Amino acid sequence: METEGGAVRIDAWIWSVRLTKTRSIAATACRAGHVRLNGERAKPAQTVKPGDEVRLRQEGYERVVVVKRLIRKRVGAPVAVECYEDNSPPPPPREAVAPAGVRDRGAGRPTKRDRREMEHLRGR
Repeated sequence: METEGGAVRIDAWIWSVRLTKTRSIAATACRAGHVRLNGERAKPAQTVKPGDEVRLRQEGYERVVVVKRLIRKRVGAPVAVECYEDNSPPPPPREAVAPAGVRDRGAGRPTKRDRREMEHLRGR
């Protein structure tokens, strides 16, 4: 499981320490530019070493982790936490997130006035 001295692909490492559910999601995030390795955009096959900083953006939240140990295979959560140091900023408070427009069930389609109000709330 643990590699001695070598390097591991970034998509495999992100998956193995449980930052993403699947390796294909990790590879897709790399290709989309949501993963940065030491400040640079990372390709899925790029290698990580101990001491590297990995930034992963998912669902509007950015995870910042420093690689402490390299692993190739997916491990349990308690072991995975020992492989990185989490330097992520705290998530924004729930009050800061704008509430989504909620319509009463059975209210029908929004009118033009309703749509304008919803767009105004979204900041458009």
